[in-house]
Amino acid sequence: MQGFLIVLHVFVSISLITIVLLQAGKGADLGATFGTGSSQSLFGAGGGSTFLGKMTAAAAIIFMLTSLSLAYLSGKSGGSSVMPTNKAAVKAVPKTIPPPATAPVAPQQQEKK
Repeated sequence: MQGFLIVLHVFVSISLITIVLLQAGKGADLGATFGTGSSQSLFGAGGGSTFLGKMTAAAAIIFMLTSLSLAYLSGKSGGSSVMPTNKAAVKAVPKTIPPPATAPVAPQQQEKK
């Protein structure tokens, strides 16, 4: 299931990039370059939604759904992990350091009078 979602996610990502790059910008009309500015389209100056616009919306929705699904599936427990699990944590017992042995005191020399 997760493998299928990854393949679908990559395919939709590449499709979304391609669709967005194929679209023309807002001011890409020939009339806009010469400053006429008035569009005589049926739906006003914004124009109707194009086929590429609808495809962009559909690809974006599928991209978001696959992203959320993959995030949910990766967060579930029971999957394999790259981190090894320790079955029994061994507590390190601190070693007691014996007190240092005292060095013998050198006899003091008596002063001669």
